[in-house]
Amino acid sequence: MSNLSGVKRWLPFVMAALLAALLAFSLYRSADPTYKDVPSPLIGKAVPNFSSEDLFSAAPVTSQQLLGRPYILNVWGSWCPTCHLEHPVFNRYRQSADALPIIGLNYKDRDEDAKRWLAQLGNPYKMVIADRDGSIGLDLGVYGAPETYFVDARGIIRFKKIGELTAEELNREAERLRSYSGAQSS
Repeated sequence: MSNLSGVKRWLPFVMAALLAALLAFSLYRSADPTYKDVPSPLIGKAVPNFSSEDLFSAAPVTSQQLLGRPYILNVWGSWCPTCHLEHPVFNRYRQSADALPIIGLNYKDRDEDAKRWLAQLGNPYKMVIADRDGSIGLDLGVYGAPETYFVDARGIIRFKKIGELTAEELNREAERLRSYSGAQSS
């Protein structure tokens, strides 16, 4: 009987230690950059059909208009601190002679905030699609901003990066996309 009461006395401490270990493991995994490479069920599938408008001109924009040339689709928001860190990478990339077009998907943002943000930090985007209610992001399976999709000329998603994209990743995946798209058109 005394052994049972000793176990009962230590059980809350053991449970707390197990819970702390689980929490520590979860935090470690979320800090691991390779953990961000979550496979997407949309890899190898077409960008979902959408209809929206250009952030600046309010002109209609559809997924069909983006077909014909490979592009990089960057999901961002002015409210996103990691987007601030990533943004200079896109600004530098756009300056390269062989840069693929970068299409911005302004995710769950206010138009005036997004425009101000781009005016202050530079606009690397060929076009900025307004996704005010997040419905396009939902169809894409967006976890949060930033996320970047590499899309071939036929509108097929070839790679998805969740989180901050480095210059090395951007150049590597753009080159892979360019090579892939070139092989598809021959």
